[in-house]
Amino acid sequence: VQLQASGGGLVKEGGSLRLSCAASGSILRIHSMGWYRRAPGKERELVAAITTGGDREYAGSVKGRFTISRDRAKNTMYLQMNSLKPEDTAVYYCKQEISSDPWTRADYWGQGTLVTVSS
Repeated sequence: VQLQASGGGLVKEGGSLRLSCAASGSILRIHSMGWYRRAPGKERELVAAITTGGDREYAGSVKGRFTISRDRAKNTMYLQMNSLKPEDTAVYYCKQEISSDPWTRADYWGQGTLVTVSS
């Protein structure tokens, strides 16, 4: 299983970006999924997630501005980021919890995509 993240780039404050994360390989089921970010000099933090039950969860700092979604048919997750702020600058990583058989599940990470927001 591999995750391929894309969509990062340079954007001005107040702008928008949409990140994508496509899973490929032997996929029986995708359970939970999430977007994380690591800003320079900071710890990695959870930005948004879709739980196994389908609930959406957001960090307080992005609530109302970011939206996580998924396309089950394409095994792809998205992060729509609006009203971007300089403090959103970070490398964004996607993670999906995937089963390749009925008995096991594992976390897979994308390679990271850089989002830079200029003031």
